[in-house]
Amino acid sequence: MANTAVADPDSGLTRAQLAQRYGLRVAGERPSLPEYARQLWRYRHFMTAYSRAKVASSFSNTQLGQLWQVLTPLTNAAVYYLIFGVILSQHRNVPNFIAYLCTGVFIFMFTQSAVLNGTSSITSNLGLIRALHFPRAALPITTTLIQFQQLLMSMVVLAGIVLVTGEPITFKWLMLAPALVLQSIFNVGVTMIMARLGSKVTDLKQVMPFVLRTLMYASGVLYSVTLFRDHLPGWAATALESNPVLVYIELARYSLLESATPDHVASSLGRLWVLGVLWAVLFGIGGFIYFWRGEKEYGRG
Repeated sequence: MANTAVADPDSGLTRAQLAQRYGLRVAGERPSLPEYARQLWRYRHFMTAYSRAKVASSFSNTQLGQLWQVLTPLTNAAVYYLIFGVILSQHRNVPNFIAYLCTGVFIFMFTQSAVLNGTSSITSNLGLIRALHFPRAALPITTTLIQFQQLLMSMVVLAGIVLVTGEPITFKWLMLAPALVLQSIFNVGVTMIMARLGSKVTDLKQVMPFVLRTLMYASGVLYSVTLFRDHLPGWAATALESNPVLVYIELARYSLLESATPDHVASSLGRLWVLGVLWAVLFGIGGFIYFWRGEKEYGRG
């Protein structure tokens, strides 16, 4: 009734009509999806600067500083090689197992770190959210940007490992760039989904390490994915080989390793590219829409 009542007797306009005339909006109103995308683009410099500052400060209290960006995945790869390469002798089943393993570990950690940090990207920034007005999607996107910057340094180290272990530099290395772009789009979408879920269920952050550990074993990070075909029914092996994280790992292996033949990877190169694009589009667009729909909820309560 309030909206239909005449707010200005002289003009005969209702409150809604007056608000429309002077461009007034309800406080906290969710913008349209295209407008929301335009707002994010206007904040691109903020997201870039914020991610750089976060990277610079993340290891400021350690003696080795940002060198830990490289030492962490290298240490993980060394531990996994000891267990799976030496003790379980997986190196016998995969040519150049060291490069194969390191590629899987580095690529997987990109998604793992983005998802873990994205889950708490809203709850850990409530002060910023309540103090400033900006599109909240900037926070999960910044989380992915932080991890992407760390990934670039890791890729330099990975290239050295691949060369030292005997792999040649070929034109196939150029395929790594679009593969990482697709994975980044996928990560942004997943991070947005997890950010909204994490803002509602604060205990989700405690559960995600177990989920991601399961995902690691299902993504062929530590051993040849051909084991799926050897020990699982056909439909189950196909489902695991379509796992998006596995797809991006295998694309990276195809790009860097001459030894990555159809006998040691999940699928044909063409199928991997199709799946990589589909997962990036599905999660990139779907995650953005899902996060946008909850824009008014963030920072409330």
